[in-house]
Amino acid sequence: MAGLQSCQQKKTNKAPLDGFTSGTAQFYGDESFSPIVDEELYVFKAKYTEANPVITYKPESEVVNNLMNDKVRVVIIARELDTAELGVLKRRSLTADVNKFAIDAVALIVNQASNDTTISVNEIKSMLNGKSHTDKSIVFDNPNSSLVRYLKALSGNKELKQKNIYALSSNKEVIKYVSTHPNSIGITGFAWLNDPDKDYADAVDKVKIVGVKDESSKTAPNEYFKPSQTTLVQHTYPLSRSLYIIDCTGRKGLGSGFASFLASERGQRIILKSGLLPDSIPSREINITH
Repeated sequence: MAGLQSCQQKKTNKAPLDGFTSGTAQFYGDESFSPIVDEELYVFKAKYTEANPVITYKPESEVVNNLMNDKVRVVIIARELDTAELGVLKRRSLTADVNKFAIDAVALIVNQASNDTTISVNEIKSMLNGKSHTDKSIVFDNPNSSLVRYLKALSGNKELKQKNIYALSSNKEVIKYVSTHPNSIGITGFAWLNDPDKDYADAVDKVKIVGVKDESSKTAPNEYFKPSQTTLVQHTYPLSRSLYIIDCTGRKGLGSGFASFLASERGQRIILKSGLLPDSIPSREINITH
């Protein structure tokens, strides 16, 4: 009887699973996108007061490693999972529910005092491969970030070890560095340049975004474009990446609830307001009265 009572008590005290819009769940997110994800999270929790998704921000490689090691089941990153990673999940009888919710631009910034206003994709590749004769310092966020992975893929170079290329600690540090070093070029996520926090807003005012030309473009090979919602939706700005929420829980918990919110009209309007490109642009109704 004592044993039976103990078992029943354990069942009663067992923490309930998170629901679609309730409970607590742990997510991991790419730190490159913490500004926009935090905005979405704030509104989601305000709307669903019983929901408490807790997001831990890490470099992309750490986020994916934690997913592969089964330390977390919901992640927010700037790519889909590759074949090997999907194979790991399959061996654990898990499936990945992948939802794209936004498109971010990779922005090049220089100091306001710099004369540089334009650059081409080929020139960017040359700089990253150490083939460009420049005395400028090229800075980006930490070596394990999604941005560095993107730059490696763009340049076709597995390592970025040229003497004038430096990895700092974060996107904020990149912006702050360029704001005080006129002879530098920073590579950062566009999300960090829109509506910055007070601790680095002054630095954003001291940098400017460089226009980028893609010589291989079939529509505008000789034109330079800066990142914006217009150039992203028209595919004229050449440096962009998509944002995904990946839910491997296999059930309708907070992971799918937050993913649904991100894809909803309200979630997409938050993306639109932030300056990034929503995956689906919300419709706008206009009432005309006589």
